[in-house]
Amino acid sequence: MDPENSMTSNRVKLEPVDCRINPLGVSAAWQVQATISANRRVVKPEPLDPDAVPHASGAAAGQVYNNPSQQTAGQGSHERVEQSTVPAPKPASLQPSGPLYTTYASVQEIAYTPEMALLQGVGMVKTIKNNIMKLELGSRMRKEVWLREVAGLENQAAPTTLIAVCGATGVGKSSLLNAILDDNIVPTSGMRVTEIAYHDKPTIDADVSFLTLNEWREELEVLLDDLVDEGGNVRRATDLRSEAGVAWHKVHAVYPSIDQDQLARMTVDQVIMRDPVISGYLSTTKHICSKDSKAFAVEISKYIDSKDQKRGQKKGKKGKDDKKKDKKKGKNDKDGEKKDFNGVTDNDPALWPLIRQVVIKCQSTALSAGAILVDLPGVADANAARSNICRDYMKKCDCIWVLAPITRAVDDRTAKGLLGDAFKIQLKMDGNYDDSAITFIATKADDISCSEVIRALKLEDDEDIEGVEKKISVIKDGQKKWKNNKAAADRAVKATEKELKDVRAVGNEYRKHLKALQSGESFQPTLTGKAATARKSSSLSLGKRKRAASKSKRSPKRRKSDADDEGSESDELDDEEEEEDDFIDDEDEIEDASDSDSSSDADSDSKSSNSGSDDDENSNVESDENEDAMEVEEEVTEESLKAKIEETTNTIKTLRTRLSSEKLGKKKAGDEMINAKDRLAKAQTEKNGICSLKRSEFSRDGLKEDFRTGLREIDEAEAQERDPESFDPTQQIRNYDDIDLPTFCVSARDYIRITKQVKGDGKPTCFTDVVNTGIPDLQEWCQSLTVSSRERAARTFLAHLHTFIASVMSYVKGITEVKETDRVALREMWQSQMEDNEEDDGEEEDMIDPFAWLRQDAWNMAEDGTFHAKKKSQTHKVNILGEPIGIIPRLTKDFGSIVDEVVVELKGKFEDGLNEKLQAGATNAAAMAVMTSDEFAASMHWKTYRATLRRDGSFRRCLNSELIHPLTKNIASSWARVFEADLFASFEAQAMSIVSKLLKEVENSAAPGLKDRSKQQGEAALEEVKVAMKSLVMVVRDILNNNQKEVSRCLVPHLAGQLHPGYSQASDEWGRGSVARQKAVFHNFITTVRNQVFNGGADKLLDRLSNAADSVGDALNAALGDLSQKVEVSMSVLWESPRDDPRQACVRQKALETLERIKIQVRLWSSAEKNSVS
Repeated sequence: MDPENSMTSNRVKLEPVDCRINPLGVSAAWQVQATISANRRVVKPEPLDPDAVPHASGAAAGQVYNNPSQQTAGQGSHERVEQSTVPAPKPASLQPSGPLYTTYASVQEIAYTPEMALLQGVGMVKTIKNNIMKLELGSRMRKEVWLREVAGLENQAAPTTLIAVCGATGVGKSSLLNAILDDNIVPTSGMRVTEIAYHDKPTIDADVSFLTLNEWREELEVLLDDLVDEGGNVRRATDLRSEAGVAWHKVHAVYPSIDQDQLARMTVDQVIMRDPVISGYLSTTKHICSKDSKAFAVEISKYIDSKDQKRGQKKGKKGKDDKKKDKKKGKNDKDGEKKDFNGVTDNDPALWPLIRQVVIKCQSTALSAGAILVDLPGVADANAARSNICRDYMKKCDCIWVLAPITRAVDDRTAKGLLGDAFKIQLKMDGNYDDSAITFIATKADDISCSEVIRALKLEDDEDIEGVEKKISVIKDGQKKWKNNKAAADRAVKATEKELKDVRAVGNEYRKHLKALQSGESFQPTLTGKAATARKSSSLSLGKRKRAASKSKRSPKRRKSDADDEGSESDELDDEEEEEDDFIDDEDEIEDASDSDSSSDADSDSKSSNSGSDDDENSNVESDENEDAMEVEEEVTEESLKAKIEETTNTIKTLRTRLSSEKLGKKKAGDEMINAKDRLAKAQTEKNGICSLKRSEFSRDGLKEDFRTGLREIDEAEAQERDPESFDPTQQIRNYDDIDLPTFCVSARDYIRITKQVKGDGKPTCFTDVVNTGIPDLQEWCQSLTVSSRERAARTFLAHLHTFIASVMSYVKGITEVKETDRVALREMWQSQMEDNEEDDGEEEDMIDPFAWLRQDAWNMAEDGTFHAKKKSQTHKVNILGEPIGIIPRLTKDFGSIVDEVVVELKGKFEDGLNEKLQAGATNAAAMAVMTSDEFAASMHWKTYRATLRRDGSFRRCLNSELIHPLTKNIASSWARVFEADLFASFEAQAMSIVSKLLKEVENSAAPGLKDRSKQQGEAALEEVKVAMKSLVMVVRDILNNNQKEVSRCLVPHLAGQLHPGYSQASDEWGRGSVARQKAVFHNFITTVRNQVFNGGADKLLDRLSNAADSVGDALNAALGDLSQKVEVSMSVLWESPRDDPRQACVRQKALETLERIKIQVRLWSSAEKNSVS
């Protein structure tokens, strides 16, 4: 506030001009000061509508904020703060205003969704807060309690559902996720943890976080060890399946300028110091914001692309198209190195081995309801940091999607086989091994072999299959028919073309002969004379025989090529002949005749090649014709030549007409063949789709049944273990027919092709309808997984808001017509703090000295040198014995007793339910440890075993998990039974009993004039406590659940730490015979420490559970302390005297009207929620 205005505010209150930012803590100091300033007025300003809140600078007049998130959580009654900008204030009369929630007249008008209920509710909370800030609340505790309530309600958001997507590398996780997101966003690599969440923005954002320096150093140490053998020589690293190959692939990607020989001589620190740029990426997070997936792919590729993949591409000759693509994609730099479109050369370092996690946010409909998908890396990734992230996600996840190719699901026909025993046990201990938490997804449904599916599923008589096969048969018959028609038309065209060329050649000779005869020149006919006819026939016969002999020696492929060439030549000649009518020069005549002969001979030769007698027959016929031609010699005259020319012209016209008709027939046959080919492809796709859907149906049924069988086996083993005497295997423990494992068979590839997410990806091979791909069903399932949590959150929020409104309205209405002596008596008995008039005192002090806040004694200096305002101490009331009195001390004491009982009870249940099983499991694990270790060492290559030792037992398989498996298997059922029980049922009942008893005592202690109101207020307070208690128990259960998941996972890290000396000793063995010595060293170490290690693990587990019980006790004490304050604030209305301040009358009336309107809206939303459930 302006100092000059502040000086004059003792008499006339000015409009506030300063914007305050909500403090980080829960302190209400600034609200108190704002209220004090608001009370300094003699001239009363015009009352403001409590429902109307000024908009930020630049907002359009009349704009409705349907999204409460547009308003800053810490705004006051007159200002709105957006980001870090504080706009200049406008006069109140000029500032635009608008409601923060929508008013409905009936339930029917509300289109209920949990998200909309929360959104509208938060707007109502902000409106209530604006009214609270204008009220004189009487006590500081009421301010603190109400502002804490407001903060809790304001921060209430739609809950999220974390879905872990699990599957081995190559099962199609990235393609599936891109299909679900309806955009090509997720990078296709399984070497990093990728989290995908929703945000309401059109951009695609990502945070790429890198390993820390220590994490990269630890991994480099192991990788460098993998590259060097016992003698210090570099191992062969060309095979990427080997440990050395994997190590070289990673190290060379990050440090491409270092060769293998150099790496063998360098230390880890020398390698890291080699490239300061790489070191600069460590421990950082890079943010990406792109307008679309195409731009996002360019940006993310800078961090995730593997340059080694490009270097490993096959080399070969490039065609023109490849060269053009290379020219477009990149260019050469000055040194001749090829750059890609990002300007990166093959010798630039890659960053993908350094990435620990990628968090992507996009505007995907499938995630809009609060689902968060986490793509966990495949088993090939042995990075410790990423493994820890995976474990954390698995601990926090609400649902698990298990992916496997459908071919494996069909072959194995088992869902239980796709989950390892250790994984199942962990899910059982987490309480997630049931059909509500696990979803099975069979991928690559378009990978189909119809013949195999038909044979395996015995679909030979299936109506759908028979129908499509008949369709394919008809199409193939039509193809054959039109192929024959085209061949016949092609032969006819070629024959007509030959005849047409011959006739034209003869006509041309007649014209030349006529011209020579008219000019008196001599002319020797070559085609029309007797000798010419004989020579021509003879030469044609000879030529045919030569060509037939020549063609018979050619390969079928060459002969086919020649025929195609002849066909193309004849087509070209046809075009030329269309333009040519009557005249052809001599050279063209010779060429045409030659080409025509060649073309026609090709057909006749192909026919005559089947039988030699046909050639002899043709030769005899031609000989007879030659003899007849030699015997006849007519006299040539002008009239005869003209008649011949006219005859040839008519013949040409007839032949051209016939040729056009034959070409049309040929074209029609070709078009029909193309159409038949397309119809055949569609029919085959239809057949693929039918077979795939039949296989999917079979797979789903088999997977569901196998999952039921797996659950039945676990239940029976648990029942037999619990009571072996009365166990009856013929009796079902539960109705397993009701267990329905969510199973989806999907084709992400065909979905992407149908929706054209990726250009140039080709046509779908199996499905033509997106529904049949299974992706739309999976998208809907992704949204439905959040329904229960969203509905529960909205229901709890509305109930909390309703009780809070009742509490505020109770105070605003106040209690009149009550004797002050009755109030004082009740206050003396139940108020826990001395009555404070701090607001009045502060106002008096500030009016005398407006700069009192500058005094040194008003501030405390913290350890970091910063100053904080001193809080005024609150004096607690005590009785004559010095014991605190009032509602808060009473409830705190009683609550503390039952919290202690809860903690003791939890520890007792842990001890009773798990200790015996833990000790027996530790004994079993110790007994099997040596055998498990030896079998582990014998089951793998010595290089893999050595790599496992260097990584403290965890590489491609985890020795620690296998060693601890007997222990976890022994306690899994008991563990689940302990934590599935309602551990807080008695606590909730006891807490409610304590509050009810106290409220009854308050009612009994009230004077007759306050009896009825005490009863009403006690009932309202009890209802408020019930709502708060449900939320409290839910929070505490979540705390215990998270703790038990953490504890259940502590055994493997604990065992790895205990066995570290043995791993190190075995890894130190080098040279000849080192493999046998390594196995012997670790064998001896396990034999020595096994009892100590596994018994210590059991004790460690119990200690961690005891600590978990203590943490639950701490959480309960803190929450119940807040609840005690809430009860006293609610009941303090009975003894607080009404303030007959005329300045507050209008504010109270306006606040009451606003609260009444909001109360009606909350009831409507609650009714709408009930209607949606029913």
